[in-house]
Amino acid sequence: MALLLLAAPFAAAQEEASPWAGTAKLGYLATSGNTDNSTLNAGFTVSYSVDDWKHSFAAVAIGSAQGNITTAEAYEAGWKSERNLSEKSFVFGQLDWRKDRFSGFATQFSQTVGYGRRFIDSEVHKLNGEIGVGARQSELIDGTDESESIIRAGLDYKWQLSETAAFTQVLTVESGQENTYMESITALSAQLVGNLAFVASYTIKNNSDVLPLIEKTDTYTAISLEYTF
Repeated sequence: MALLLLAAPFAAAQEEASPWAGTAKLGYLATSGNTDNSTLNAGFTVSYSVDDWKHSFAAVAIGSAQGNITTAEAYEAGWKSERNLSEKSFVFGQLDWRKDRFSGFATQFSQTVGYGRRFIDSEVHKLNGEIGVGARQSELIDGTDESESIIRAGLDYKWQLSETAAFTQVLTVESGQENTYMESITALSAQLVGNLAFVASYTIKNNSDVLPLIEKTDTYTAISLEYTF
């Protein structure tokens, strides 16, 4: 209900062509009895497109607790600007900030520029690829700071299964001398009513070099409602 109330002001504007677009997502699951567990995931994206330019901002928060013990806590925010060179190609600049309490990294902040290509762009299948270079500054949980040059690569695939269902796969890799970060997000969405959809997703995050006793890979399973405007 809260998600619908927050998104309602955009419904009227959507009837007219607008350079603005976005999504708002919220999911919460709690269990009680022999074990008390709770998970929360929330996020939103907003984009502005005009002529050959597209600017977008996204933010995500994930939290999980078992009893009174926090088992997951992660935040992400990112800004991206794209400029079309043609129908198939574009250049981009991107900023990404990540904070994950259990990854071994207190924060990771990267800045990249690069080239993108729309390999497939049909009503059923869409596939974009990107390659770029930049820099990343990281702070480990022990207070150590790392600064390095990175190569960034990404793939973004969408399969429109039907008029109301879609499958998406997003893969991102940032590789530097100190650490390689990989993130994979697999999601399946089904339209419920109007612009409201049910989304089930599975996220994998991996850092190749972490402190001792820290797991390299974290996974998140999320079920949420998503409103598109």
